[in-house]
Amino acid sequence: MNVSAAIIDQRVTALMEELRDRAKEELNISGDETKLKSLAFVFLCVRTLLDLDTDDAFDCLVEGGNDFGVDAIHITDERDGEFLVTLVQAKYSKSLEGASGFPATGLEKLAQAVRYLFDPNTTLNTINERLHVRVEEVRSLIRDGIIPQVRVIACNNGKRWESNGAEVIRVANLGDQVTWEYVNHEDIVKILKSTKPVNDRLQLTGKALVENMNFSRVLVGRVSVEEVYALIDRNGDRLLERNIRRYLGLRGNRVNEAIQGTLSREPSNFYFYNNGITLTCDKFSHNALQSGDFQIQVENLQIINGGQTCMTIHRTLKNSSAKGERSAPASVLLRLYELPSDNEDLVQRITYATNSQNPVDLRDLRANDERQQRLELDIEQLGYTYRRKRADHSTRPTDITSGAAAQAVLAVWRKRPHQAKFFSREHFGKLYDITFSEDLSGAQVIVAVLLYRIAENRRRRPRASDPNFVRYASAFIAMQMGRRLLVTLGNPATLGHRDFTRAQAEIDANGEAYFEAASRDVAQALKDLYGDREISLQQLSATFRRGDLIDRLQAIHVSPRL
Repeated sequence: MNVSAAIIDQRVTALMEELRDRAKEELNISGDETKLKSLAFVFLCVRTLLDLDTDDAFDCLVEGGNDFGVDAIHITDERDGEFLVTLVQAKYSKSLEGASGFPATGLEKLAQAVRYLFDPNTTLNTINERLHVRVEEVRSLIRDGIIPQVRVIACNNGKRWESNGAEVIRVANLGDQVTWEYVNHEDIVKILKSTKPVNDRLQLTGKALVENMNFSRVLVGRVSVEEVYALIDRNGDRLLERNIRRYLGLRGNRVNEAIQGTLSREPSNFYFYNNGITLTCDKFSHNALQSGDFQIQVENLQIINGGQTCMTIHRTLKNSSAKGERSAPASVLLRLYELPSDNEDLVQRITYATNSQNPVDLRDLRANDERQQRLELDIEQLGYTYRRKRADHSTRPTDITSGAAAQAVLAVWRKRPHQAKFFSREHFGKLYDITFSEDLSGAQVIVAVLLYRIAENRRRRPRASDPNFVRYASAFIAMQMGRRLLVTLGNPATLGHRDFTRAQAEIDANGEAYFEAASRDVAQALKDLYGDREISLQQLSATFRRGDLIDRLQAIHVSPRL
């Protein structure tokens, strides 16, 4: 199963319910779940690719027979004697493997549609009403001498069109006025993960140095803490998307407590005590004729180092303002890099380099990994929140930290309970690719965490009747709970979002029973290993740390009955 395809399938399934009544009323689509699912996918593509709101995206839909292979059409306003028309055809496969290619026959229909729809001299006798209205709008603009630029988008949840598809486009020979694009589930997920850029302004204090350097620009200056406060207040965490750590808070954080202390007690020395903040942007501009106190206009601004400083400044000034306190003037060193927008690798290298002076947990360094971002999106759609970055607020039952996910997945699905429990330092190091494999889904993470929580809660609060090994065997018990759950679910090849609701219900209803059954498995494995002799706590600890029982547990037959 392709994880991105599964994410899109979840979105499509949710949209089916959202669009059901409207599809019946406006498009006469009712009772056919296949058609409704196809419509929902078209809607998702249009809304995502064209960045439209719900109503505008639905208005673009023209699917419903006699549509020349066009599922959606979008028309822009005239500009400089031209207007853009986007034609969308989408093919949705039931398979979540992402293996089927876009059919060449679909491209042939789109090429035919371009020839006929944009020629006012052709007569269209068989065309559905919604498309007809839009085509006449296009033709009216053409007759007024406005030139159409046509964007044809082929969408599916599989692979690109094969060589015969490219040949169809070549033979169609529609010229430079028509562009062909291909989009699939991977592309849509990337767009859904992206955030809107921060375009803002920065008011500097005093002199500043601006220099061109290696096809980039550098600005070094000073900014007041009040300006930092205002910037964070306007944009919040959007400024920290490229920062490897979210705000870690004040309490128990030595560095942030020191920052707050300097602001409160020695604000005039804050500039000298702090390492400053580093930001990147796509472009910055200022009035170079001034001698200082520049106001900088920035596009796509991001804090890549100094996020803790900025958030602590915001927290401190906000609290002092609430108390009616006024701090003396304080400022901080600012480095602003204008970097090539197409060199994301350079941004990542600078981010890592500027954060390497102080110890950074491997989990922090992986926080912006594509797999972590994809899991965040996938898990969110299932009603949980994935915290891939450390934060200062406490977790809720629906929160799943990346650390908890790593431990649970490694134990339950990767069958490495000893490494889950005792090799946490390598969860985001040597074990990262094993734990967070490309096909790991949000459903798998949540289910593993729910099972692991039950075992861990029992370890922390064992009952009087529980055997001694319960205090050491939580990861092993969770592994067996996962095995038993899969049997109950019918041993799906891959646990995905389609199985999630049932799996969650099963855990909610029978979680303790799964724990008891898994504990019996562990007791049996211990007996196989040690016989009937008494096992000391030291032996138990060593046994579970080494993982001696894994093969014996895997050999135990698991039935659907608990």
